Amino acid sequence: MRVLITGAGGFVGKHLAAHLSQHSPKPTLLGTTLFPTERAHPAVSMTRQLDLTDYARVRELLDDWRPAAIYHLAAQAFVPRSFEDPWETLENNIRSQLNIITACLELDMRPRMLVVSSAEIYGAVPRERMPMAEDTPLKPANPYSVSKVAQDMLGLQYFLSHNLPIMRARPFNHIGPGQNPRFVAPAFARQIAQIEENQREARIYVGNLAAKRDFTDVRDIVRAYRLIVEKGQAGEAYNVASGRAYSIETLLNGLLRHSDITIEVRVDPARLRPVDIPEIIGDASKLYRHTGWQPSISFEETLRDVLADWRQNIAKTQNSGDSL
Repeated sequence: MRVLITGAGGFVGKHLAAHLSQHSPKPTLLGTTLFPTERAHPAVSMTRQLDLTDYARVRELLDDWRPAAIYHLAAQAFVPRSFEDPWETLENNIRSQLNIITACLELDMRPRMLVVSSAEIYGAVPRERMPMAEDTPLKPANPYSVSKVAQDMLGLQYFLSHNLPIMRARPFNHIGPGQNPRFVAPAFARQIAQIEENQREARIYVGNLAAKRDFTDVRDIVRAYRLIVEKGQAGEAYNVASGRAYSIETLLNGLLRHSDITIEVRVDPARLRPVDIPEIIGDASKLYRHTGWQPSISFEETLRDVLADWRQNIAKTQNSGDSL
């Protein structure tokens, strides 16, 4: 079976390819990347550099590869960047998905397709209404989450209007080895690793430490994605969450516990968002009922792995004379 992963060179795409390659029967993995510097996981047998906003090239690719399943991961996912250039995020995230869907229709293809939305679509929810289930009202608080509402609803619309087998995943915060240091856990881990190698002063710069997020290890996330594609019901939306919230301060302290160096923590106003949701907790009971999925990797194990990954990265660059 041919399986297409868009965004195959990204954080989640690489972990998904690794997971699918270990699953039996092993599918033939195909991938798209946006930039020539991106590299997919070695398990991806064919990779094509492609701007998914270019409809003609998307149609050509789908006609050529004819996948039986599509994991649509490619997106602009960094919330602060969506404030800096809202239209870039909206165009990239919405048009890319629409091109894939309309090309499938034009080519008379009906692959099982996973559209990756986001828990950001729920916005700020009162504590008494948590954990958030899939019927929680949508209140997007940033341009990124608006784009994800559109992606989510387009997936539903094309199921309703054309009976396409599209499932929607609404992942809450995911972390793990290999994540871009623009995101909070790898940003802290990189700074700690650099301090340990005497590459910077023993001080970490932080944003809002009070915010609480529902973190799930990316390796559990991609397992959920596979189960949704295999067992999920077409047209349905599925939260992917641990059901427990940790503050950013707890995350930072968890990383600091694994270092023997005393490190000062200092707030950097530039790292504060214009809008920051105080707390997010997800309810993934629907996903469990339909697929049997539950998270299996503990928060502490994830933090250890993230820090170990950055220690390895920093050691490599130090030996090669490069910098991160």
